[in-house]
Amino acid sequence: MSRIPTPSTIDAAPEASRPLLEAVNKQLGVVPNLFRLVSNSPAALDGYLGLSAALGKGTLGAQTSERIALAVAEINGCDYCLSAHAYLAKNLAKLDDAEITTNRNGGSNDPKADAAVRFAATVARERGHVTDADVRDVKAAGYTDAEIVEIVLSVALNVWTNYVNVVAQTDIDFPVVRNKTFAV
Repeated sequence: MSRIPTPSTIDAAPEASRPLLEAVNKQLGVVPNLFRLVSNSPAALDGYLGLSAALGKGTLGAQTSERIALAVAEINGCDYCLSAHAYLAKNLAKLDDAEITTNRNGGSNDPKADAAVRFAATVARERGHVTDADVRDVKAAGYTDAEIVEIVLSVALNVWTNYVNVVAQTDIDFPVVRNKTFAV
């Protein structure tokens, strides 16, 4: 059970969060527990949705974004995010089970994506303190300065959702995937 109450419906959420949750429902056809949990703070929900939408306009694409989300969730031991992103990786980004496993281990079976996921995992593990060689490697794989910034922002956004879900112990509403790092 979640440590922070999760509004059971859109109508049970704070009034200022309801239009935002309605938009999530319209886009996804459902309102996952993460969104309802975060709706306790309309400002946090608005910020999360805004940042997610902005990253969606970037150039990394859904596959690389899901790969990064899986790596970061594994590093941070967030079962909620692992479950959500494993589902999204398979059903939205169309990644296979072997790729999802490799992503959770901080890499990719695709050579270019491997550089992005490895860089993202390093950013997450080292809390941003990457080396010159780390930056050279991701650039050598073909990533632009703008894409490197997007990778870092993707890590930051995923760390935030990981921490929110770990702190709250959000009830998982996706097929459950357990992390290997912080087995419960």
